[in-house]
Amino acid sequence: MRKTYSMENLDCANCAAKIEDKFNALPQVQEAVITFATRQLRLTAEDPDALIPELTALARTVEGEVRILPRDHQSNHHTQEHSCGCGHHHDHDHSCACGHHHDHDHSCGCSCHHAHEQEHTHDESTKGELWAILAGAGLFVVGLVLEHMSWNLAGLVAALVAYGILGHRVVLTAVKNVIKGHVFDENFLMAIASIGAFFIGEHLEGVGVMLFYRIGEYFEERAVARSRSQIMDAVDLRPETVNLVEKGEIRVIPAEMARPGDVLLVRPGDRIPLDGTVLAGESRVDTAPITGEPVPVSVRPGSAVISGCVNTSGQLTIRVEKPLSESMVTRILDSVENAAASKPKIDRFITRFAKIYTPVVVAIAVATAVIPSLLTGHWDHWVYTALSFLVMSCPCALVLSVPLAFFSGIGAGSKRGILFKGGMSIEAMTRVKTVVMDKTGTITKGEFKVQQIRGESEMLRLCAGCEQQSTHPIAQSIVAAARERDLELPRPESMEELAGMGICATVEGKTVLCGNARLLRENGIDFREAEGDPGTVVYVAVDGAFAGCVIIADAIKDGAKEAVDRLHRVGMETVMLTGDAEAPARAVADAVGIRTTYAKLLPHQKLEQLRKIRAESGAVMFVGDGINDAPVLAGADVGAAMGSGADAAIEAADVVFMTSEVSAIPEALEIARYTNRIAWQNIVVALGIKALVMALGLLGYASMWLAVFADSGVAMLCVLNAIRILYKKK
Repeated sequence: MRKTYSMENLDCANCAAKIEDKFNALPQVQEAVITFATRQLRLTAEDPDALIPELTALARTVEGEVRILPRDHQSNHHTQEHSCGCGHHHDHDHSCACGHHHDHDHSCGCSCHHAHEQEHTHDESTKGELWAILAGAGLFVVGLVLEHMSWNLAGLVAALVAYGILGHRVVLTAVKNVIKGHVFDENFLMAIASIGAFFIGEHLEGVGVMLFYRIGEYFEERAVARSRSQIMDAVDLRPETVNLVEKGEIRVIPAEMARPGDVLLVRPGDRIPLDGTVLAGESRVDTAPITGEPVPVSVRPGSAVISGCVNTSGQLTIRVEKPLSESMVTRILDSVENAAASKPKIDRFITRFAKIYTPVVVAIAVATAVIPSLLTGHWDHWVYTALSFLVMSCPCALVLSVPLAFFSGIGAGSKRGILFKGGMSIEAMTRVKTVVMDKTGTITKGEFKVQQIRGESEMLRLCAGCEQQSTHPIAQSIVAAARERDLELPRPESMEELAGMGICATVEGKTVLCGNARLLRENGIDFREAEGDPGTVVYVAVDGAFAGCVIIADAIKDGAKEAVDRLHRVGMETVMLTGDAEAPARAVADAVGIRTTYAKLLPHQKLEQLRKIRAESGAVMFVGDGINDAPVLAGADVGAAMGSGADAAIEAADVVFMTSEVSAIPEALEIARYTNRIAWQNIVVALGIKALVMALGLLGYASMWLAVFADSGVAMLCVLNAIRILYKKK
């Protein structure tokens, strides 16, 4: 059984990796994945809930205040400008911390009261941290002035008081961790480095190191919290409450209590709270939060509406089709959280690297303190250099910034209607050399339209009369074409469907054949077969004589050619695999610019062809939407499904395009490459700056303050670099 939990008070990325290792070492745990970016634990075990007390105790041996709680399925933030996103209208002057106006007592009836209490508690903690830093900084300046005036004893007292304010929490945590057997954590390293500075007579340097460490830690924590909040705000669109219409009255209830069949009111400006069907009202719905499409969609009674979209104009009454747990907003959130828990190879490598890196740097620090000192006798200089090494040896910048970069990439994709199912999917997309696409539903709309009519309108009238009972898309397109021409459709007196060929019917006393060339040949009809036409041909014969034919083609999606051109510009090869006939397949490929086409393929033949393409050209991404595409999606290096496609295809895919547009393919590849580039930039910057400061230290040029920048400063830079992905324009 797999369950997801929230981990409160988990403040260190490196500690999260250590806790994860401890959890996975337990025999009762099949798999434990801690995602620091979302502060969540995904636990697979026979009875996960029963393990929580033991896991909490184990986690506290690394970080003392960690709490493991069941994941709260209610969001505690609001993302609407004019409403709480909870379907409740607010028009008065009560304003809460989320920036929304509420017309009742400090609480908007949508569970934000508890959220605000948490916010105030966090704000108080942040203020306390800031005041401690300011007080310590003030005393540090006083100490500098006193020492400059040669009042050394007074300067020492000021330094000790400043250190007590700034460093007491760090030192206490270090002592607790040492008792638990954890030596190489950042608290211990900072405590040793700063106290060591006092012992070698550099007491102001010791205070300065702790001051800059606390400043760096403060801004790093703020940057991580802000990035986490921005990413989750982009993807967590779940409502707190909904407006239930019952016996003519409106009652506000928690969203998770709404059931299929319930009737909800959605006012202008509110989000659609749950997946449903419009019962009354007309409006335009902004689908951009879900699909990334900027153009609002018109809805009216009978229209399906997706949760998370914004009702922009008219008031709507909708019938709930899916509960909160199955609605689109929850599916997207679950997809993003699961994706964040699926760690790419680069992330797993960095976690393993960090375990080796810290002890190695500490060993170098000890060697630097002892060996040159024994040779030269300059103990103060080399101990100072060694203390600088200790300051910069914490690997948090690496362990934090790489997964945060991938999480930002996942968040950026979800904002544009692209759901990556994991960091591994993003990583795999960076290796793709060839994009292989299905035709129907992927490049084309799957909407058949009559392109050409060869024959009299009487022929079309009789053919449409035969086809009007059929639900097949081709039949429906013929009926639609006849009705567009205001033709009155006759009802057949008798009709027989001939498998694999078409229909034989009696209409108005005439024998009418509608179907493929084989149907006419088997009935001895003399006709000229249409060859090379880009579409499906339906031949019609009346009373044994050829009457004409209707050519039907699937419309190509808007922007498909531009999307294929973008793929070619970045060096991608494009291939189309389809079960359709050669002529229509070739026509579609030529129209959009796809270079290679394989037609008349059965599902197993598509998979065989995909394997051949991979063997010839390297990693392959397959994009499809049908049930028959599921094996090929699963067999590709990266499988991508159109959001409008079959559930089996979406389940089998590594990435889902909610827009169902071809333009999402190059966009997803660009996000993947950009994300991977940012992750590597963070690795190079973090290791590069640390190596440079170490080299400068050995040469006698680096101070301990520069070492603090190489630790906390670099971590903050890497975090800010990681969230750039969210702001990258299309």
